[in-house]
Amino acid sequence: MATILDNRGVDHRGFTGRGDDGFFLRAAFGMAAVIAAGFSLQLAMGRSSFASPPLVHAHAIVFMGWVALYLAQNWFVATGNRAMHRRLGWLATGWVVAMVVLGFAVTLAIVRRGQVPFFFQPVQFLVFDPLSVLTFAGLTAAAVALRRQTDWHRRLHFCGMSMLLGPGFGRLLPMPLIAPWAFEATFVATLIFPIIGVVADRRRRGRVHPAWGWGIGTMVATLLLVEVISYSPAGTAIYDRVTAGTPGAAVSPLAFPPPPGNGRVTGRT
Repeated sequence: MATILDNRGVDHRGFTGRGDDGFFLRAAFGMAAVIAAGFSLQLAMGRSSFASPPLVHAHAIVFMGWVALYLAQNWFVATGNRAMHRRLGWLATGWVVAMVVLGFAVTLAIVRRGQVPFFFQPVQFLVFDPLSVLTFAGLTAAAVALRRQTDWHRRLHFCGMSMLLGPGFGRLLPMPLIAPWAFEATFVATLIFPIIGVVADRRRRGRVHPAWGWGIGTMVATLLLVEVISYSPAGTAIYDRVTAGTPGAAVSPLAFPPPPGNGRVTGRT
């Protein structure tokens, strides 16, 4: 859908790319805070550590790097440094590829080791982690394709970033207490920021930008797809194929694993 701008940079629905800089910057700080708080809490409580395989460290560096990139991009826009925003944007586009590769690799490694967190069903974990990363990548790609339409660009990026907040919220929520709905509860939490965006649009403009509908709709579609695949014969077949010949093959795909004896709950050590 094309966005027609007049000579003030305002589209036919009354939206402008430049009037919302403060909101998107504050939201970027809020998202970064969720990630930092979640991982810091688990580290402080002794539920995770730095004693992880190199693959996990590479995954953490790349995904945390994206959080920094997202924050920096919103900072550059809010402070008027659009030239730096554009240059860094191409680096960020390539960064997404590394995130997809490492996201898949870490998920496969955890499932094959039989170390899925005990509040997730192994097959569900195998499905939702990769699909979440792919949804993030898809929304980000759409945002890049619409980079000249700032109102669409930043809202789709926002929804893509929200897809990455699951690990942060998951480390703040009492996951063992909300099983067997731990994944669903975490996913609902990731919708908090886009819903705030909808409310902010309504308050500032009196209407909601259609990009939120596409972004939130894509996120919800991902949730439904995870549920369909996880509890279908296809999900079990994928799990059996992925874990064949590994310790994960001895773990039932739909049974919740027992809590670990070492007090760790992340499944990444």
